[in-house]
Amino acid sequence: MTETPSLSPTGDPWLLTPGPLTTSPTVKAAMQHDFGSRDQNFIAINKRMRERLAAMVNGGDDYVCVPMQGSGTFAVEAMLGTMVPRDGKVLVLVNGAYGDRIVKICDYHGRAKVVQKCPENQPVSVTQLDQALSADSTITHVVAVHCETTTGILNPLKDISDVVKRNGRKLLIDAMSAFGAVPLEATEVTFDAVAASSNKCIEGTPGMGFCIARKDTLEGCAGNCPSLSLDLYDQWVAMEKNAQWRFTPPVQVIAAFDQALNEFEEEGGVAGRGARYADNCKILLDGMAELGFQSLLPAELQAPIIVTFLMPSDPRFDFNTFYDRLKDKGYVIYPGKLTVAETFRIGCIGRLGAKEMNEALAAIKHTLAEMGVDNCAPAAAA
Repeated sequence: MTETPSLSPTGDPWLLTPGPLTTSPTVKAAMQHDFGSRDQNFIAINKRMRERLAAMVNGGDDYVCVPMQGSGTFAVEAMLGTMVPRDGKVLVLVNGAYGDRIVKICDYHGRAKVVQKCPENQPVSVTQLDQALSADSTITHVVAVHCETTTGILNPLKDISDVVKRNGRKLLIDAMSAFGAVPLEATEVTFDAVAASSNKCIEGTPGMGFCIARKDTLEGCAGNCPSLSLDLYDQWVAMEKNAQWRFTPPVQVIAAFDQALNEFEEEGGVAGRGARYADNCKILLDGMAELGFQSLLPAELQAPIIVTFLMPSDPRFDFNTFYDRLKDKGYVIYPGKLTVAETFRIGCIGRLGAKEMNEALAAIKHTLAEMGVDNCAPAAAA
């Protein structure tokens, strides 16, 4: 007998991933309209979007939002290429794949760099950062990942900011997985720019990234970027001049994002969205522990975004089979990305709540029984 999958209201599987995410029916519906990119209604949406995003960092008129076509990585690359001058030098804090990606971007752009690498299951070291900045006066910028999606670890952004500020350098932040659910306010954290995207904690659809930058810093960035299409300064100047995108914008994505921002604000903004995700994360951690799984991170390092679990040692557990059977039941999870251990990941974000998380856990329990897996402990703890 074929099992009926548990599907979202639009008939799609539930996405327990770090993005793209399950979106609300109303966000999806907002994409069902065409807009002219020079149309006044669309221009009004863009203006509203930029103002709402800039306001989220609580920086008053000091910060401006510059949207950018493409995925979150496009926005991160645009931020690095624009905000770091060609004679600048970047210290990149790395404890996962997305920090490594920033290093690669610096290489592509020919920017001088120093890499401070920590184990994937540990937060970046603020002490080592302070020592590195004290020892090398040529470093102009520090780049940090707020929540490293590789593991779900939350890096100590406030402490990083304090060290960077005390040493008179500039901080750039990749907040892709955290923005909108984990607080980031300019009154608490000193930074020059932060990059995020439409399809993470604000629960829009993929296709647009954005950078929120200090206006006085951005004003001095003309000519920095080695790319025309990724030049945040040029994009900002154009938008300030005529409120329009330089090149064809992803109009349906932006319309959906405008609706997602409405729903974000109705839920209570960062506090409300973060609280639901924290509840999802607790349900997931408690339920998986009850089934015998071990999570990679201790609770104090775990962001309520995505959780990494160590692979069971039971020889009957095969991840691909586990993944496929869960998908057949209506739940999509994520493979691991660690270099030091076999893992898989389950996300807590998107249009999911307690009901969906508990139903996902029931599907996991059922799947394990189908596979004959009765020991979910990893090898070291088996």
